[in-house]
Amino acid sequence: MELFAKPIFLLYFLPTALLLAAAAWLGMKLKARLVRALFGPEAYTKLTAGLRPVTRWRGALFFLTLLFLFLALAGPQWGTEVVEAQGAFAQTVIAVDVSASMRAQDLKPDRLDNAKSMLRMLVSNLKDERIGIIAFTSQAYVQCPITTDEDALDYFINSLKPDMLPVPGTSLAAPVALAARMLAKYPGQKALILLTDGEDHTPEELQSAQDTALKNQIRIIAIGIGTKEGTLIPAKTDASGRILEYKKDKDGKTVVSKLDEKTLLELAQATGGAYIAYTTPAQVAAQVESAVKGLDRSLSRMAARAAYKNRYGFAVLLALMGLSGYLLWPRGRKPAPNTQENDLQKR
Repeated sequence: MELFAKPIFLLYFLPTALLLAAAAWLGMKLKARLVRALFGPEAYTKLTAGLRPVTRWRGALFFLTLLFLFLALAGPQWGTEVVEAQGAFAQTVIAVDVSASMRAQDLKPDRLDNAKSMLRMLVSNLKDERIGIIAFTSQAYVQCPITTDEDALDYFINSLKPDMLPVPGTSLAAPVALAARMLAKYPGQKALILLTDGEDHTPEELQSAQDTALKNQIRIIAIGIGTKEGTLIPAKTDASGRILEYKKDKDGKTVVSKLDEKTLLELAQATGGAYIAYTTPAQVAAQVESAVKGLDRSLSRMAARAAYKNRYGFAVLLALMGLSGYLLWPRGRKPAPNTQENDLQKR
């Protein structure tokens, strides 16, 4: 447990106290010089004989007040409480192609590693989004349910790997259909970020995918990752990462994987979305962030969490008590002595 939420304020107290102490010391020195110059020490003593002396206790109260104020700013905390909150979030699903073609190295180190770097940046920027992750090949599977938990999203992004699913091939209709089911309970406009090289082994299902997206008010942001020229797909590598064999089709021919922008562009335009050609992780993340602006938001209850109770009130109360003592400390003239009592004492 951390005893203070912002312990840096405790460090700020030291230079503040030293500066005030130095100012008080310099003030006393200046006062002494002025007294000597204007009155002389003996005359000043006679003039102030009826005044109460400035006690050090009053100065101590001032510095205690300052200390307690800085303690309050540091946020003392102990004990725990369950905190629940609501927020207005837009809904977005990210679908990532994890087929064998994502091993292609026309983008270094490969297509999927570039996709993961971009997604980590994107997730950290989309603070007002509820995000889910789908991994797909010819079939689609929920990798991470829709959530606002950035740590969970990062974990599932890092765990994405080519050929992680037991079915080969690529279908763009499969992630659209699954995203529609995930987003069905949320009203208004939603988004599906589709990250793939665009190769589709079931093109006859694309019209159905477009209809599904339109029916469920899903805007598709398609990100084409790869190059139009294409490259070979590594099938086997050694421990050092050197490629030993490339992927071949059923006829024994070496497969060349190329970016299919036409399919992705049509899918994005049909749903009122956008097509983004992959360049760098930072640039694409910024473009996607801009593309998903304007999505409808809905109130959602965030997950309950345990939090330390802030006890700054105790420090504020002590600071107020110290300030009251400082301000109410007796000042002014000493009470006049009782002459009758003095006469009796003399007798």
